[in-house]
Amino acid sequence: MKIGVVGLGSMGYGIAASLIRAGHEVHGADVNPDAVRRLQSEGGQGEALADAAAALDAVAVVVLNAAQTEEVLFGRAGIAGQLRPGAVVICCVTVPPAIARAMAARCAESGVHFLDAPISGGSVKAAQGKLAIMASGSEAAFAAARPMLDACAETVFELGDSAGIGSAMKAVNQMLAGTHIAAMAEAITFGVTQGIAPETFLKVIPECAGTSWMLENRAPHVVAGDYTPHSAVDIWPKDLGIVLDAARAAKFAAPLTAAALQQFIAASGMGLGREDDAAVAKVYARNAGLTLPGES
Repeated sequence: MKIGVVGLGSMGYGIAASLIRAGHEVHGADVNPDAVRRLQSEGGQGEALADAAAALDAVAVVVLNAAQTEEVLFGRAGIAGQLRPGAVVICCVTVPPAIARAMAARCAESGVHFLDAPISGGSVKAAQGKLAIMASGSEAAFAAARPMLDACAETVFELGDSAGIGSAMKAVNQMLAGTHIAAMAEAITFGVTQGIAPETFLKVIPECAGTSWMLENRAPHVVAGDYTPHSAVDIWPKDLGIVLDAARAAKFAAPLTAAALQQFIAASGMGLGREDDAAVAKVYARNAGLTLPGES
């Protein structure tokens, strides 16, 4: 297939690299020209995505938020209007379910399929082609997207025949993921107040009932004092904001999610927004007067 990938950050680049390994012709686009050049050096195509659009079979959108997604698809140089009828847009972005439904309807006006396909698994699994994809859309959208899904995902959950369901499932996942990261940060710093070194925490807790995938993935960043952003702090005010907006609309109280959101907002306010989301531990450390590994 000829596939465009818009957004070559940690997740999008992994998706693009997985598609190249699977033998697809991949055209990358990103506001950072170095990311595009890097992809081309690893087998991506030199022709700009905009120039190749009319011949593309699929476009995976892996940008930051709903506003960027709508600009990519329907803005002044929107890709949706340049695709041929029968092509498919695969939206991997965490967006509100209503936005996913609206984008699907707008794509349909041009005869373009839309698959609501938010992703989970982090940058490592993206690079390995082992993402989990929570997808919903028409049978035709799934059929058009299948080669891309096969190349990028270990598990594809087919959740329904219309857009919005995949995004709703992603909101549930993000509710858990965000609160688990905040809980990890709270627990590892609480341990320090009790004389438990972060290294000991990481040795013991993954073998106990209190562990989680997020704890096992993020706590090593705290122990190493390495906050290279695999998933940045600033993602969470957006994602948990989507969760809480949906919860309010459903008249559903989500107090744990709200508490976690405040910690990520605090971390962003401390200037940590572009650091790895494990840096939310620094909020707890600052408030308790603690020093974490890697800090003087």
